[in-house]
Amino acid sequence: MSKQSVPAKGNQGKAKLGEQIRTIADRLKQETEVQIKATARILGAAAQISENHDRLINEVVDMVEEDLNLEQQPFPTHIYTVDILKQQYKTLRDAKAHFNLKANSWETLVNKLNATSSQKPIGDNKPRSPQDLKDNYVRKVEDIHKKTEGLTVFLEPDVAEMFPSSEAVNEALRFLIRVTSKGLSENQI
Repeated sequence: MSKQSVPAKGNQGKAKLGEQIRTIADRLKQETEVQIKATARILGAAAQISENHDRLINEVVDMVEEDLNLEQQPFPTHIYTVDILKQQYKTLRDAKAHFNLKANSWETLVNKLNATSSQKPIGDNKPRSPQDLKDNYVRKVEDIHKKTEGLTVFLEPDVAEMFPSSEAVNEALRFLIRVTSKGLSENQI
């Protein structure tokens, strides 16, 4: 009798141990799946950030080229009309605030704007090199950068859902910086 009961208890112990191992393996598999999903989301966000970065760089390049082209035009003039201003600004107050001018009506504002744009100095007609124009633009950008304390970034709606506050965005970007910096330093070794 004792010989038969010992193997039965041994089999039961092995079955319990096997079940515990399966349970642990299932939990590890679930945790791994969660980690894979989280990593995929992080990589997706990183790809989106990279794509946005590239898009922003292209927009800045386009703005610089546009500014350079405008500066190369001999007589830049802006002619304002009431209709144009009403399309651009919701109220007269908004338009006056934007141009920092005092006016009692749209017509008065248009007259003041057109008068100031026609008084712009033409300067010397000496052609400037592209390098001079770029240096001038860089100085303007540096001046703007010195005047601002932070950078305002507009998030796309799908990204904003993931990041409810600026702290969340900064935390994610810091994490990305750490990960990419760590990856770069490991690749340089």
